[in-house]
Amino acid sequence: MAEVEIGMGKAGRRTFDLADVSIIPSRRTRDASDVDLSWQIDAFTFELPLIASAMDAVVSPTTAIELGRLGAAAALHLEGVWTRWEQPEPLLEEIAHLPEEKVRTRLAEIYEEPVKPELVRDRISQLHDAGLVTCASVTPQGATALADVIRTAEIDLLVIQGTVVSAEHVSRSDDPLNLKRFVRELENPVIVGGCASYQAALHLMRTGAAGVLVGVGAGRASSARSVLGLGQGQATAIADARAARMRHLDETGVYVHVIADGGMTNSGDIAKAIVCGADSVMLGSPLAAASEAPGGGWNWGLAAGHATLPRGGRVKVGTVGTLEEILLGPAADHDGTTNLFGALRKAMALTGHASVKEMQKADLVVGGDA
Repeated sequence: MAEVEIGMGKAGRRTFDLADVSIIPSRRTRDASDVDLSWQIDAFTFELPLIASAMDAVVSPTTAIELGRLGAAAALHLEGVWTRWEQPEPLLEEIAHLPEEKVRTRLAEIYEEPVKPELVRDRISQLHDAGLVTCASVTPQGATALADVIRTAEIDLLVIQGTVVSAEHVSRSDDPLNLKRFVRELENPVIVGGCASYQAALHLMRTGAAGVLVGVGAGRASSARSVLGLGQGQATAIADARAARMRHLDETGVYVHVIADGGMTNSGDIAKAIVCGADSVMLGSPLAAASEAPGGGWNWGLAAGHATLPRGGRVKVGTVGTLEEILLGPAADHDGTTNLFGALRKAMALTGHASVKEMQKADLVVGGDA
């Protein structure tokens, strides 16, 4: 992609968000009932190509169980309120009703409570006992602190996630997580991210990760782009990671899954993320709008409670339906916020593609009232 001159001595690529592109229908259509939305990562198969984002306002043990019933994975944050507090429900209710001027301070107070390893074990056991593919998320710092618990808990799929996660972290003062060693020492598959470039995605794939999260500051509840100035258009970021995946596959014969994380507000965005190269998507705010969601119509990320540099806040998402209605319908409106995967199935049928991997071959245009 050609670079654009920003000024004398500095140039940059033009990148694209999902809103900037549209999918081109092909010469073939097919019956929607013939479309297969299932997604497999390592030994685990899910009916829907979805991981619910590890946000306290989205994933509780209860909603994780419901999402599993509906065919999705749900990442429970092992450094969230569910592992800091024995009874977090009153705190979630409080956050939902706080006046705006008190949210920042109160979130910082709530997340100052230390993570309790015994609660980590209890929450994972609760998911495991429900018969789920247990999925949990930690930050790179949390992976180091909770390493022993992670190795002994019954976690099937681990997500190591931060605003930016790199394969090579340099520090003079701390003993940083050796991501490659950690991933390869674990018996269970690991998903790592976020990243937003070809090189970063490729290096994360070379750690031995089963999947890579793509997206930096793209989510509605994140302010990383305005606070840190980091990120790039999500459509371009996914396409770059797709290219990295192909190179890694050529080099090693190992297919690493690309999971689009953030920047998707409706069903059309999900379809376009898959065409750009995603194998699955990670959703936060669209699921926080479920009537069962712990956030009570609000959403926030863990970084919103950072003591010195919050990178997000409490965002009003409202309530649009149940989790089942949001994922599988019926749609209550025509804005693409409910029946997300029924719409994906229809988009795949109208472009003639029978599987998610086939859908990645569809063509895109820039503009065209995208």
